[in-house]
Amino acid sequence: MPPRIATTAPDECMVEAATEVLGGKWKLVILRHLQNGTRRFGELHRAIPGVTARMLTRQLRELEADGLVERKVYAEVPPKVEYSVSPIGASLKEITDRLEAWGHWYREQVRD
Repeated sequence: MPPRIATTAPDECMVEAATEVLGGKWKLVILRHLQNGTRRFGELHRAIPGVTARMLTRQLRELEADGLVERKVYAEVPPKVEYSVSPIGASLKEITDRLEAWGHWYREQVRD
């Protein structure tokens, strides 16, 4: 499945292209959790307080469509579905690590 991102954006608009893929309140949070290992839907839902099941499903589908997340369905009853970071999604690890560090730093700055 080809990524959802428009490939017609001029080269100078690559920040816009990146935010098209990563925009949304939960996508980077989901990727951060999946970088720690494969997770089932329920595990992700419990790990991310505040996200609704519907929104988590939507964000996972978009991440999968953009090639950042892989979804594996097991043929069993009840159905078992696992999510993991794709190689493209894994390339964002340094960015999510730095965003997490910045978040800690920022929180300390606004507390003072």
